[in-house]
Amino acid sequence: MFYTQERDKLRQFYVDVWQKARSHQTLDAMETRIARVIEMHPEYHQMLSNAHHLGNEYHPEMGQTNPFLHMGLHLGLQEQVALDRPEGIQAIYQKLGHQLGDVHDTEHAMMECLAESLWLSQRDNTLPDEATYLTCLKGLIRQ
Repeated sequence: MFYTQERDKLRQFYVDVWQKARSHQTLDAMETRIARVIEMHPEYHQMLSNAHHLGNEYHPEMGQTNPFLHMGLHLGLQEQVALDRPEGIQAIYQKLGHQLGDVHDTEHAMMECLAESLWLSQRDNTLPDEATYLTCLKGLIRQ
């Protein structure tokens, strides 16, 4: 019950931010970051404009992508890059961005490694392994 309530609050926050952004209301720093991620995903705009989707379950085994998880991964990755934590991620982001030529594509490529790192951490009930994560990220860069 607690998980569902918190999940729905977070999802509602995305909806509220999108509504504020669309109506040109003032956004705080976090809302601005979220609005930018939403803008990068026009496929989510209609869903975020219609709050009845908040309780949806998304099943990856059925080919479904959870848009809230996806946007959250963007935000998490952006935060890691801004802080250069783990150390070296900022340089990887810049190199890969130069190679791919697109911020969105760069983030999507790196998010694959982030998602895998988080999944392994959950599966093994351990902290994420930064070394393995960085190795995955470095593997994205063409030599």
